[in-house]
Amino acid sequence: MVLVITSLVTGTILEKIYGTAFAAAHIYHSVWFMCLLGVVAIFSLFFLIQKKLYLRWTTCLMHAAMLFIIAGIIVTTFTSQSGTLEVRECAPASTFTAQDSTVYQLPFSVELKNFEVTYYPGTRTPQDYTSEVVFHSKEGTAHEAHISMNNIAKHKGYRFYQAGYVQSEKVLLTVAHDPWGITLTYIGYALLFLSFIVFFFDKQSRFKELLAKVPRQAAMVMLIALPLVASVMPSYAAEGAKPRTLPKESAQQMGKLYVYYNDRVCPLNTLAKDFTTKLYGAPTYKGLTSEQVFSGWIFYFTDWRKEPMFKIKGDVVRKTLGIDGKYASFADFTDPIGKYRLETVLDTMGFRNPLRSKFLAADEKYNLILMLYGGELLKIFPISDSTGALSWCSQSDPLPLSLDENEYIFIRQHMSYSQELVLTRDFAMFNTLMQKTHDYQMQKAKDSLPSAFKTKMEILYNKITVGRFMAMLCIMIGLLFFAYALVCFGGKRPYSRWMKMLGVVLLCLLSAYLLCLFVVRWCVAGHIPMSNGYETMLFLALCMAVLGLLFSRRHPIFVSGGLLLAGFALLVAMMGGANPSVTHLMPVLASPLLCMHVAVIMTAYALLAFIMLNGLAALGLAGGSKLLKKSLADEALERLQLISQLMLYPAVFLLAIGVFIGAIWANVSWGTYWSWDPKEVWALITLLVYALPLHDRIVTQFNKPLFFHCYMVMAFLSVLFTYFGVNFFLGGLHSYA
Repeated sequence: MVLVITSLVTGTILEKIYGTAFAAAHIYHSVWFMCLLGVVAIFSLFFLIQKKLYLRWTTCLMHAAMLFIIAGIIVTTFTSQSGTLEVRECAPASTFTAQDSTVYQLPFSVELKNFEVTYYPGTRTPQDYTSEVVFHSKEGTAHEAHISMNNIAKHKGYRFYQAGYVQSEKVLLTVAHDPWGITLTYIGYALLFLSFIVFFFDKQSRFKELLAKVPRQAAMVMLIALPLVASVMPSYAAEGAKPRTLPKESAQQMGKLYVYYNDRVCPLNTLAKDFTTKLYGAPTYKGLTSEQVFSGWIFYFTDWRKEPMFKIKGDVVRKTLGIDGKYASFADFTDPIGKYRLETVLDTMGFRNPLRSKFLAADEKYNLILMLYGGELLKIFPISDSTGALSWCSQSDPLPLSLDENEYIFIRQHMSYSQELVLTRDFAMFNTLMQKTHDYQMQKAKDSLPSAFKTKMEILYNKITVGRFMAMLCIMIGLLFFAYALVCFGGKRPYSRWMKMLGVVLLCLLSAYLLCLFVVRWCVAGHIPMSNGYETMLFLALCMAVLGLLFSRRHPIFVSGGLLLAGFALLVAMMGGANPSVTHLMPVLASPLLCMHVAVIMTAYALLAFIMLNGLAALGLAGGSKLLKKSLADEALERLQLISQLMLYPAVFLLAIGVFIGAIWANVSWGTYWSWDPKEVWALITLLVYALPLHDRIVTQFNKPLFFHCYMVMAFLSVLFTYFGVNFFLGGLHSYA
């Protein structure tokens, strides 16, 4: 198993350096690697017989499932066929080309009957790709089929998937032919899932044996490493005098307008929030709402151009702009004669220069203001052309000649009239204008607009997201509970019932808040929010809080663990500054398997994070054993190991189920249940790393508490690399995750 893990790690590195084809040829699809998997299968079978595990049918069923899965991998590698088929109307095709340029012959031909791209209402963002094809057999019979994303067509053992298109004239289909490998693998998945369920109810299972010991244990102690949180605490510019802006009510009325932003139609409130957060690093500025900040830049530019609200990272960038603190004004980006200070630097700096990203981040903020005044950001006018196609325009965009004269004047003069009302401080008429503009949008866009309920939910979501403040609050409160636990442990005092109740209440409030945030985002997006890094970290924080709450019923010390882990998960989600915008799903992600895959994986990661914290607690106790009685420290290590082992079984089983759900999803979406993508490989590596301690009756080192805890702390590095490292360093099909 160690050789398999090492080979998989090597494969991901080689793929990054030399490409996918090289890694597949020399590692994943090589004869020696298949032989290595075969050796693992043979030794597993030998072990089952030697240890007479066939008498314990749940364990036997579990290992038999793994044998089926390994057999499926080997059969798929040597017998499957896959490639790309080009189909056109009135031009039947009967051959497809593999990635290595091998041409395969189909026992029938495929003809395109119709192809259509479906867009999200009111946008040009693809929602789905649909192909109507006809299979022509050699006997002269024809069979029609419908192919779209996550909806495959099957014909005579071949599976066809929507892959792409070229201007609706040529459609690309992925062809997969692997009847035996998929059958063996799916049998393995089914047996493994069944064995997992039965395992927890088997009276002879290791889990039941460990669970029987828990009620006899006294109070536990979880030692959590003190994080250095000062460096990540939010810092904001001094308030000082506020620049002019719209009254809060008028800005709020403007925020209710619809705008085409980030490939979707949403309330202008969302654009204002992202705009403010992008510039300043927070959704408010000097007590002003994001809508007031956004409207202030539109109507009071002379005031706002001197405001130090552009958060600049990097001493070199600050020096180039000539500022001393962390914040620059719009005026700081140009010298006294109006020349852009960053232009020469960006033109002469190499693309591989590590400082380039910091200059580009500052340049992006400057250009955001230029986009606002160029009209690119404020696309609030829905216009239909002569064909009836709807598009969203700003005041400065070219307008169709077929546009009604009155509508043309309304669009061209809208912002000028708004500016006049603001300068004359006629905010009552300004509010009326915004309401009429909203009515105009409702009349012209009609069904392409989000519902009134979705709009209210999105504005609510923008209000209840509190950024890093909530994350830091959770971490600090968790540290206080941790300190209290140390005092109780050092003084051999019982854990206070009132502190336990307070911890439970705090975890309940945190869980309710995160659940509310998750549900509201779900209502806004129209799909389960688990499709990007922010959403999965939000769900992970919810899992941490709920699990901490459940564990605290028996062991109150888990209150600090739940608060700390939820806080760190939220902090990671907010590290990028603004929350990622709620965008339409990529067509391939519009699958019910998405929810199951991410939810199961995130729950497993949450359990593994608790195990890691248990390991840190044990290492802290071992390091401080000179201050405590050795017998007391050893007893605490054993108790911590027991709890970790209890959590390890469901964690590993959930991780395995999540990986296999992902494999089924990949088979439905891409035509192969396993493509050796870096994220897939590292998920498998993590699964194997954590599966090893379950075999403590074979590898007896895992029975030693100190070794077990050291291993669990180090093993969590594989989780971190699977979730973060692959995205940042390796890329692949899961780069959006």
